[in-house]
Amino acid sequence: MGKTALIQQFADDLPTIFHTGGGRPEQAELAALTRAAEPLLGEGARDLAARPFADWDDAIESLALAAADKPLLLVLDEFPALMETSPELPSLLRAAWDRLRSRTGLKLLLCGSAVRTMEAMQEERAPLYGRLDLTLLLHPFRPHEAAQMLPALRPAERALVWGLVGGMPLYLKWWDQRASLRVNLARLACTPGGQLLTEGQLVLATEGEGGDLARLVLYAIATGRTRFNEIEQAVRADPGRTLDRLVALRLVERVVPVTEDPRRTRRRIYRIADNFLAFWLGVLDRYRPEIERGLGQSILPVLLRSLDDHMGGPWEEAFRDHLRRLASAGELGEGIVAIGPFWTSADDPTEIDAVALAGRVRQAVLLGEAKWAKRVNATQLRAELERKSTALPQLAGEPRYAICARERVDDADGVLAITAAEIF
Repeated sequence: MGKTALIQQFADDLPTIFHTGGGRPEQAELAALTRAAEPLLGEGARDLAARPFADWDDAIESLALAAADKPLLLVLDEFPALMETSPELPSLLRAAWDRLRSRTGLKLLLCGSAVRTMEAMQEERAPLYGRLDLTLLLHPFRPHEAAQMLPALRPAERALVWGLVGGMPLYLKWWDQRASLRVNLARLACTPGGQLLTEGQLVLATEGEGGDLARLVLYAIATGRTRFNEIEQAVRADPGRTLDRLVALRLVERVVPVTEDPRRTRRRIYRIADNFLAFWLGVLDRYRPEIERGLGQSILPVLLRSLDDHMGGPWEEAFRDHLRRLASAGELGEGIVAIGPFWTSADDPTEIDAVALAGRVRQAVLLGEAKWAKRVNATQLRAELERKSTALPQLAGEPRYAICARERVDDADGVLAITAAEIF
């Protein structure tokens, strides 16, 4: 996600000791911390070369003393890895902090990739509860932010790359902007050991709590089984607790119609929250064994023909994200309280890609349709949206309409026309 790079930028002009947990034995971690602290503490009262830190209490006490008259930042990166070998570390930090914080300029920054572990540190019975001044969760780049990492590409090309690899800075950096889509996918996805080919397995191994059942649930959702009963039939087990864990890990998103209360409605679907994981699970992984056996070049054309089908979901989400940006800037009118998809029951299905609700009565003031097509006719799509609007529970007298296409919206009089050029 770029956490370490962001912290390094933040700490660039601060006296900083940076230590990354590596899952090593406690004494090895303390030895590494001692080496990191030597440049800043080496000329002080303590000779770290002769007297390295003996334990975590000694380390925190010594660093707090060194910061008695000047600020000092201690970054403990990959903190969950330190907790594996020193599970008492949060309690030690709490005790030291309560004892020393009024007498030192030392600041602590704790960072970790294991979302659930980092969140658990903030819970009421956790040792560090109430002692954290700032909690910051980093999200992947949104479409307009990801676009800034792809300046050499046209907007429609940026949209496609974001739809395949999502907003993870590392994956966006892998994309060669000087090369074609075919060349990039051949290198990253259709070559044995390709970075995108192997990354999906690493993500599942790192983040996927719940073992085989979690993996089966993710595959089921990625292949179109998005309702609870469909997932249950696919995995042949109750997926309830597993879905809750995957939602908490932000691998899966629970989506409800924008007009309904998520706390009460039973009408919900599940989607893979990350574009890359959705692409890897839903498209790439089915070909992975044969790519690893050397058939990548033969599979590449088939993979390319699968992209338009995959891009439908990410493109709709990019469209909704753009509408939220417009609403935040006040360009969709006053009092916008929600923007999201809308659908009705399977017996009489009506689907609208984006509905904007306004005011306390949550009245639908804008309806939108997004098509992953180079160009669309706005008049035809608006007429379709007007027909669908009768299914909405609260509809404004004169709602606006938004039509989205990859490159061009024809006959756009009276509608809000959006293309990749605006979103990306």
